[in-house]
Amino acid sequence: MDATPRHITLALTGLTTESWSAFGSLPGDERVGTGSDLEFLWNDGQVNFIAHDISELTFTQDGRACCDHVNRHDTHTQTLMPMTGDAYIVVAPERVNFSEPQDFETVRAFLVPQYVPVHLARGTWHWGPYPITTPSLRIFNVQGRGYVRDNGIAWLERDHHTTYEVAIND
Repeated sequence: MDATPRHITLALTGLTTESWSAFGSLPGDERVGTGSDLEFLWNDGQVNFIAHDISELTFTQDGRACCDHVNRHDTHTQTLMPMTGDAYIVVAPERVNFSEPQDFETVRAFLVPQYVPVHLARGTWHWGPYPITTPSLRIFNVQGRGYVRDNGIAWLERDHHTTYEVAIND
């Protein structure tokens, strides 16, 4: 891949069943029969709260958040719900490995409203969720307890000279 730095701007996409389908599912209301299946290959599912803070991030001069890597978990699904405000998340489908130019075109950023859960399919690349209007975000989290041993990282900037700039205020 070319060593020239690339900065790709991502606008926030609204969550719909269709727009999110390449990355997982949106847990629905049991009264309408929709739900999301949990997978824990190590039989290690857990529920907890996690947090992300804007101090973890770097921003462009015009206030766009810089995504320089994404993570994935191959042994379990993950469900995330922002509890203390609206959030955004960057995702890519599990099928990509960032070895082909078209892999970089699959990356999306989504607005995740407070109290709206997103369910990541096993192996989905992700970054965040991060807060939009508050300095810190508390997140309800369902994932495998062994995520530390199952945390694949694609170093987008270091290995591919690519960063995504998330237009959170546009």
